[in-house]
This record gives sequence, C-alpha cells and structure tokens, in this order.
Amino acid sequence: MANYTAADVKKLRELTGAGMMDCKKALDEAEGSVDKAVEILRVKGQKGVAKRESRTAENGAVVALIADDNTSGVLVELKCETDFVAKGDKFVAAAEAIAAHVAATSPADIEALRSSEIEPGKTVQAFVDEANATLGEKIVLDRFAQFSGGYVGSYLHRTSPDLPPQVGVLVELDKENAEIAKDVAQHIAAFSPKFLSREDIPAETVENERRIAEETAREEGKPEQALPKIVEGRVTGFFKENALLDQPFAKDNKKSVQKILDEAGVTLKGFARFRVGA
Repeated sequence: MANYTAADVKKLRELTGAGMMDCKKALDEAEGSVDKAVEILRVKGQKGVAKRESRTAENGAVVALIADDNTSGVLVELKCETDFVAKGDKFVAAAEAIAAHVAATSPADIEALRSSEIEPGKTVQAFVDEANATLGEKIVLDRFAQFSGGYVGSYLHRTSPDLPPQVGVLVELDKENAEIAKDVAQHIAAFSPKFLSREDIPAETVENERRIAEETAREEGKPEQALPKIVEGRVTGFFKENALLDQPFAKDNKKSVQKILDEAGVTLKGFARFRVGA
C-alpha cells in the first residue's frame, strides 16, 4: 500500500477540489506522491469532461464586480451540477476570476469571452474545462453582462444562507445615485421584469397578448362594446408584469418604477438580471 498520510489527502483535496476517495485512489496510484497524484486527477478529470456533457448544470453562482468609482460593472453566472460544488471556495473563485477577466477585457459576446486568454496560453473555455476536470462536475459559462459609462450598481441575493448568490442584478443609471441604484436593483431581483420599458417589447409579442386577451374576453361572454376597454386593461397588466418602468415599485406600490426614477432625477439606462439555471 502506498505510503501517505491524512495530511497528504487533505493537501490533495485543497489543491484539486476532488473528493476524498478519488484523492486516496490517486495517491495509491502515485505511490504517495502528491504532485503525481495531482497530475493523475487532472488527466482523469479531463477524460471525464466529455462524459459530463450530457448532464445538466442547474446550480452555481452569480458574481458581480463593480469598479471603485461605479463607472463600470460586470455580472457573471457560472453553473455547475450540485449545490455542494457551488458553495465551494474553488468554484466561487473561478467565477470571480472570470468576472475580473471580463472587467479587464470587455469581450463583445459570450463566444469572444470563451475564446479570450484568461492566462498566458489558456483560454477562458480551457479555464472552465480545467474547473470541470478538477471539480468533477459539468461547469458551464454561457452568459455575462457588462455596463460602463454611467453609474453602475449591483445587488446579489442568496436564496439559501449556505449557498453563494443565486440571483444577481446589474443596473446602470445616467448619473450617480447609490440609493436608487440599490433600490431598483433589489426590485428587479424580486419582480424579474423581462424588459426595461414597454417600447422594448417586440410588437408581435404585444399583438399576440392583445389577441389572446380579446379571445379570452369573448370566451368569457363579455359584451362586445366592452371588449376594447377590457383588452387594453389586460394588455396594460401585461406591461406591468413584464416592463420594469411600468411595474409598481417594491417599496411603494402606489408609484411606478418610472415615477421613482423621475422623482430622483435619474434615468435607468439598462439592467441585467441572472438567476442561476433560469
């Protein structure tokens, strides 16, 4: 039997993030050499990457990185298979490293991000594959957001105290207002609007909602003369559900988000909301 100690197993786990039994097997194969065991785990891990492609990654973390002067910010979602891996330091550190890379390089899109070099000779995709290998789970990077030029703020929400943030919001105002940025970001986290304004909703989507509203009203036996008002009322309800600026504000539902922004004298230029796996 290979000569190694519990301390060697612990060190190998810290270096690789692999499970205890996998570490013991690697040390056995490496005849007690921690360095060789690291290589064994990495090789075996890389072999398992393809096998994990068909698995689903519905856990993970959302991380945010905001510049000290709030003129720019980044939001990154990194996914994995289990909450066990999601709350591990190595997984969260990987997500934070990717966020820092986005902040430094401003990639045009997710494909540009994946193909960019996060370390000399190592692309972001290779970095993710390495995490896939060492953590033993499918790791997925498929979205990020970045704002710059205005006043950028963020809000991260933990759905469970023992997990990293599962919901993240990035907002950009046209001028500095930390309180409004935080309040609006929290509102977005809670109410998950899909669009900034009703004007951003595709015309065909609105027309489809109007058609459904009319057909539903007819099915309910509503009088013909009342249909236009009923339909517009239901379409307005659709706007309030999906367009942020039309939504009743979380802290004062007698006012819309647009009204809150107007009273503060700021304009919301854009937002991004990520919920892990959604």
